[in-house]
Amino acid sequence: GFCPPARWRKMPPMRVIAGSARGRRLAAPRGQGTRPTPDRVREALFSQLAANLPEARVLDLFAGTGALGIEALSRGARHATFVESDAEAARTIYENLEHCGLLDRGRILVRRVEEFLASPHAEDTGYDLVFVDPPYASDLAARTLTALAPPLLAPSALVVVEHAARGELPAAAGALALGDRRRYGQTRLSLYRLEASPSSVV
Repeated sequence: GFCPPARWRKMPPMRVIAGSARGRRLAAPRGQGTRPTPDRVREALFSQLAANLPEARVLDLFAGTGALGIEALSRGARHATFVESDAEAARTIYENLEHCGLLDRGRILVRRVEEFLASPHAEDTGYDLVFVDPPYASDLAARTLTALAPPLLAPSALVVVEHAARGELPAAAGALALGDRRRYGQTRLSLYRLEASPSSVV
């Protein structure tokens, strides 16, 4: 069975909620650098995203434990790229992917998100679904939104930003327009598309 290292064992248990890896435990490194998305927020989010997941190409920015990208893979996404600057967190993503039987559909880049967006690899085009989950006490969410655009994004790409409930993101950022915003306790999820019509979201 899966026995996470001692440094992970004080973290609240996280599991894949649904799909092929349903019930598999996800580990997270201890410390303030990683803030896993609570299970109830992931459950609400992925219920909303159900129609967007089959065969999607996913980009998980500020990936942390990889929980968002892994949940998408478990529910039918074709491939996920995880961008995470912390080497220990990147190792956690690798082990979580391996434990969930999803390693062959994941790619991990140990880079700062700003560097990745400034100089993406040639294969980084046409992402259908992007997760943006930076530290709450930063301006990285708005800066990242401004940098997201084709060809990195597919024409109908959906961008999901997790941020503090007390914080507000702009209605438009770069090529993206806000389509929906929902609050779950201290967390807010803001969903953006390249189209300006809110009715087109999900």
